Amino acid sequence: MRRDTYKHQGLRQQLIETLRKEGIRNERVLEAMAKLPRHLFLEKAFEEWAYKNVAFPIGNDQTISQPQTVAIQTTLLDIKKGDTVLEVGTGSGYQACILSLLGARVYTIERQSKLFKRTDKLLRDLGFVAIRTFLGDGYAGLPMFAPFDKILVTAGATSLPENLIDQLTIGGHLVIPIGDGEVQTMWRYTKVSEEEIQRESFGKFKFVPFLKGTQ
Repeated sequence: MRRDTYKHQGLRQQLIETLRKEGIRNERVLEAMAKLPRHLFLEKAFEEWAYKNVAFPIGNDQTISQPQTVAIQTTLLDIKKGDTVLEVGTGSGYQACILSLLGARVYTIERQSKLFKRTDKLLRDLGFVAIRTFLGDGYAGLPMFAPFDKILVTAGATSLPENLIDQLTIGGHLVIPIGDGEVQTMWRYTKVSEEEIQRESFGKFKFVPFLKGTQ
């Protein structure tokens, strides 16, 4: 396992200050991001990119999200300790670890089998054994473990997946980017009751496509 050096820690603090300047105010989220060595989620050859405020490819046509995007989505979820959270799109595993550090019980699903195997091993190696990982179709969610207090989608959908709304608790949040093109609008849906869903928008973002099925 690669080390977390003083240099890495210093770069991480610089990133946190950058996020503060960009308007991130949730200190619990910033504290979790300051604690987690993001360079361990990138290949060693590319770890210089770990503490820049940019997204970066991780293979299999996927990316590790921009740190600012991670902070915004996590803040929108409003994680409380003990919340059950479904993450759709495990990717590198970085976001799942942030949620876990905030005290959530994390279930995460990935459709890419090669990426799933690599990330599942990394999470175990890093000691995040409480995160439950699944290979499957994110559009279907995880009905056998529903309902969830919070659901996070880390890929751009073209429409709202009703399956995921069905798997929310009353009072729960679904945070998801939705749009037809390369740029999506970030939405937070709140399940007020079985009949009423509230939604709020939070600006434009760019994600890889939310695809059905597995491969």
